[in-house]
Amino acid sequence: MLNLTTTATARRAPALRAPRRTRGLLTAFAATAATHLGSLLTEAKVVEQVTKPALMPLLATHAVSSAAPDRAPRLLTPALLASAAGDALLQVDSEPAFLAGMGAFAAAHICYVTMFAKQGALTDRRRTALVAAGYALAWAVMISQLWPGLGELKAPVAGYSLLLAATAVASAGLGRRGGLGGALFLLSDTLIATRLAGWRELPGHEFWIMSTYLLAQYLLATAALKSAQD
Repeated sequence: MLNLTTTATARRAPALRAPRRTRGLLTAFAATAATHLGSLLTEAKVVEQVTKPALMPLLATHAVSSAAPDRAPRLLTPALLASAAGDALLQVDSEPAFLAGMGAFAAAHICYVTMFAKQGALTDRRRTALVAAGYALAWAVMISQLWPGLGELKAPVAGYSLLLAATAVASAGLGRRGGLGGALFLLSDTLIATRLAGWRELPGHEFWIMSTYLLAQYLLATAALKSAQD
C-alpha cells in the first residue's frame, strides 16, 4: 500500500508543480512590470533599463509553461521574443537602433497576424470587414495628422502602423480579450508616434506608453493561449 501511495504521489507531483511554476512566472512578470512602471514615474533610469528587456521573455516563459505541450500556439513565443528585441533596441538612442527596433516589432506583428489567422480569427468575413473598415479609418486619420511632423520616418511609420492595425483587426476575431489587446497595442504605439511627430506629450507620457503596451501584450498572449486550448 505504501509503495502504491508513493508511486501515485510521484505521478501527481509534476502536475502539481506545473500550476505553481506557471503562477510563479506570472507573478514574476507582474512584479517586473510594476517595478518598471514605477521606475518610469520616479525616473530611476537604471531600474528602467534593466527591467524593460526582461518583461517579454518572462511573459513568453509563462505562456509556454501554461499551455499544453501539444496545443501551444507556435508563433506566440517568437512574437514575444521579437517584441523583447524591439524593447531592447528602442533603449538605444540612435535612429538606426530605432528603425531596427521597429523592424523587430514588425516581425512580432507578422507572427501575431499569422497566428490569429491560423486560429480562425478571420473566418467571420463580415465581422472582419467591419472591424477592418473601422481600423482603416482610424489609421487614415492618425497618419494624416502625424504626417507633417514625421520627417524621414514617414514611410517606416506608415508601413509599420499598417501591420499594427492588421494585428488589431485579427485579434478582434479572438473575442473581447484579444480585441482589447490589439486596440491597446495600437494606442501604445500611437503615443510613441505622437512623440516622433513632435506633439506635446501627456504627463507621464512614457508611463502610459508602457502600461498600455504591457497590458496589450498580456491580453494578446492569453487570448492566443485560450484559443489554442478551446
